Amino acid sequence: MNIYKQEFRMNLKSVVTWSIWVAVFIFLYTAALSSIATDAALLNEMMANFPEELLIAFGMQGLDMSTVLGSYSFVFLFTQVLLAIQAANYGISLVSVEERELTADFLLAKPVARTTIMTSKLLSALTGLTITNAVAWISSFVAINLFKNGRAFETMPLILLLLSIVVFQLFFLSVGILISLLVKRVRSVTPYAMGLAFGMYILSAFGGMMGDVKLELITPFKHFDPNYIINNGAYDMPLVMITVVVIIVSIVGSYVLYNRRDMRSAA
Repeated sequence: MNIYKQEFRMNLKSVVTWSIWVAVFIFLYTAALSSIATDAALLNEMMANFPEELLIAFGMQGLDMSTVLGSYSFVFLFTQVLLAIQAANYGISLVSVEERELTADFLLAKPVARTTIMTSKLLSALTGLTITNAVAWISSFVAINLFKNGRAFETMPLILLLLSIVVFQLFFLSVGILISLLVKRVRSVTPYAMGLAFGMYILSAFGGMMGDVKLELITPFKHFDPNYIINNGAYDMPLVMITVVVIIVSIVGSYVLYNRRDMRSAA
């Protein structure tokens, strides 16, 4: 538990910063989109003239900006990008921070099994992501109700959308950990985290533009497509299960690799 507490204290400032950014983003963009709700019909007509590939790339295909959840799904898509970067950042730095700062020998010299160390670090990262997740939930409900301008909306599709955050975060966290253990040395976390998050988003965008179903199998941005969830009131379960399998394989693989890894030290 001492490792867990230490890791959480180290990440607390980051968790607060990310949570504030997520809340500010949700409020600003929900407010901005609600301000043009009166011209939503005109906006929908304008969007209808956009190339279909462009609409698919930005998650706007079949999007009705005149509805509360239609406009919010557009906000949520880019909220996912922020959540992905945060989770990938935590995952890639989870183990690599000791090697990068040459403190691995101090940690591993403690009478604690590597499995326990990994579990404590993982739980600490999950706690931080859960806090950001809670902020996203609260911000979304408050912002939507503040700026709905008398428009009604169904609560269940919104809940399903927000519930998807947990699995979405776990994907980037677990894959981030695995990447950091497959790479010989992570000199800087940011390029890897940004590459993983934006790489998956670009795959989703270009996969939709090119109609390549194979790319949709790779990225969780397609597995948890806000438009699909809002329009169908359900998840695309075959795609969701791919995400779940990737998470399980990544976590198991990370434990195996961490237990076998020769850690760089100051010696």
